[in-house]
Amino acid sequence: MNDIKMQRPVPIADAIDRFVTKVSHSMAWVYVLLVLVIITQVFLRKGFANGQIWLEELEWHLYAIGVMFGLAYAQINNAHVRVDLFYTNFSRRTKHIIDIIGILFFVFPFIYIVFIHSLDFVADAWRTSETSESPSGLPFRWLIKAVIPTSMLFFALSSISRLIRDTTLLLRGDK
Repeated sequence: MNDIKMQRPVPIADAIDRFVTKVSHSMAWVYVLLVLVIITQVFLRKGFANGQIWLEELEWHLYAIGVMFGLAYAQINNAHVRVDLFYTNFSRRTKHIIDIIGILFFVFPFIYIVFIHSLDFVADAWRTSETSESPSGLPFRWLIKAVIPTSMLFFALSSISRLIRDTTLLLRGDK
């Protein structure tokens, strides 16, 4: 079972986790749509030699939405990548300290850099009503670019929840 779910409750973090989980579960439907788009594209390309550029671009956009919003869900559920070879054998106290340091010195700076640099990127796309370079591509490229800062805010929220949880459990002496 997930290590996070087995720990004692932390009300503020639990409320944030429920919100992030609810939004993440609704965003996960993007993958169902992605599979349908891929099947349609393959059917058109292989069956009728008529692949569509806009479907190919839609695949990338749907995949990007899933991955970007999936970051927050992975953070909440402790499902992100780390070197578990060592981490697994650490005490809970050590795990909390490592997680706090990781969030403060790696996750938050990453979120900040991506968020800040995405603002001009998105603003320019919105200002120019950016579209695909392909004549038959998707018309609203600015919309997909808006996912970047939005998902980073969502990832920040989940990281704040994780920071609150780890700090609270560290101070409580969670065993």
